[in-house]
Amino acid sequence: MHRIVVTTLAALVLALASAQTLTVWVWDINKPALESTIASFQELHPGVEVIVEDIGNQNAYDRGLAGCAAGGFGLPDVYLVENNEAEVFWAQFPDCFLDLRDLGAEALRPSFPDFKWAELTDGERIMAIPYDSGPTAIFYRRDLYAQAGIDPADIETWDDFIAAGQTMNAATDGAVKMGTVAKGADDEWFRMLANQAGCFYFDQDATQVTVAQPGCVDALETLKALYDADVLHVGGWVEQIQLIQNSLAASAFFGSWYGGVIQAEAPDQSGDWGLYLTPALESGGVRASNLGGSALAIPASTPHPELAYAFVVNALADEANQLHILQNYGLTPSLLSLLDSPALDEGVEFFGGQAVWADVLGTLGDVPAVAGSAFFQEAREVMIGVVNSYLDGPGGNAEEVLQRAARQISQATGLPIAD
Repeated sequence: MHRIVVTTLAALVLALASAQTLTVWVWDINKPALESTIASFQELHPGVEVIVEDIGNQNAYDRGLAGCAAGGFGLPDVYLVENNEAEVFWAQFPDCFLDLRDLGAEALRPSFPDFKWAELTDGERIMAIPYDSGPTAIFYRRDLYAQAGIDPADIETWDDFIAAGQTMNAATDGAVKMGTVAKGADDEWFRMLANQAGCFYFDQDATQVTVAQPGCVDALETLKALYDADVLHVGGWVEQIQLIQNSLAASAFFGSWYGGVIQAEAPDQSGDWGLYLTPALESGGVRASNLGGSALAIPASTPHPELAYAFVVNALADEANQLHILQNYGLTPSLLSLLDSPALDEGVEFFGGQAVWADVLGTLGDVPAVAGSAFFQEAREVMIGVVNSYLDGPGGNAEEVLQRAARQISQATGLPIAD
C-alpha cells in the first residue's frame, strides 16, 4: 500500500509540473489572432495551456499600471502593450517587466524595423517584442470614388487629396466626405502627419519637447488646410465606423490595422474597398508614417519566464503565424522577413482583389522612427485641445500655436523645449 501511495503521489507531482498555464492579456481582435498561434506553440511545448483574455484596451492599461504599482501582483504571464504607452511602464516601473535580453531577445533585433524598437527599449534593455505595426495608408471606397470621377492614382500629395475631396463634395452635395477627423476627441491626424514629416511631441531620446519643430508645423498647417477645405467629416471612433457603414465616408486615413476594423464592421462592403499610399506633404516627399501598433512584454512576476518568452517568439517571430494573423485578422506584422513572402502578392477579396498587404508592408522601411516617452498621455491631452482650437479658429501662425503647446507640455512634463 505504501508503495502504491508513493507512486501515485509521484505521478501527481509530475502531472502538475507538466500542466503549466500561461495567461495572456489582450484586447479586441488580438484575442483570436494570438489564439490562432497556440496550437503551433503546444506542438513545441505539449501540456502547456495558454489562456488569452480580452480585458479591453483601457482596462489592460489601467490594470497593468495597478499591477506594476503592486509589485507585479495579479499580472499575467504575457502582457500586450501599445507602443505609444510602453514607455510609461518602463519609466514608472523599471523592474515590472523582464529585460528580454536575458532570454535571448538580442538575436531578434534585426528581425524588426528600427522604428518599432524605439519605444520598446530602455537604454540597452529590451522590454518587449514588436507585434503589429500601423503603417498608414488611405483605405478608400472604389465605388464612391468612381461615381465622383476620382482616380486614386492621381492623388500623390495632400493638395491632390483636397482637390479630390472638393470633387467628391460637388458630386454628392457635400454628403460624402473624403475622410473623418476625430476633432476634439483625438489628435491622430496630427500625429500621422507629423510622423510623416519626421516630427513628434518629443525628440528621439525623449528628453526635449519638439512639437514646435518645422515638421510638426507642416503637419498642423496641412491638417488645417484639409479641415478648411471641408473635405472631412468630424467624428470619434464610433461615428467614424457609422459613417463608413452608411457610405458617407469615402476614405479612412489610419494605420494599416484599420483594414481589419473595416472588414469586421462593414462586411457587406466586401470588394468595394481599395488602398493607396499616404499622400505626401509635398511632391516627391515621404508617403509613409505610422499610427499605433503593439508589442508583447513579460511581467517579471511570471513564474514561467522561459515558457512565456517561447510563446512570444512563436507568435511574433514565426512567419507562418504572422502571415496567418495578417491574412485572417488584418493585423500588419512587423516581421521584416515577410516582405519576401509570395503570399503578399495575392489579391485580397475584400479589397477588390488588390494585393494591399504588399503595398502596406512595403512602406515599413520608410516610416520615420520617433520615440514616445513616459509623458505621452500628458502631451496627447494638450495636443487634442490645441488641434481642436486651431481647427476652429481663423488660421493664424501654426508655429506660434505649437510654441504655446510646447510650453504647456513642458510645464506638464518638466522637459525642456528644444531650440
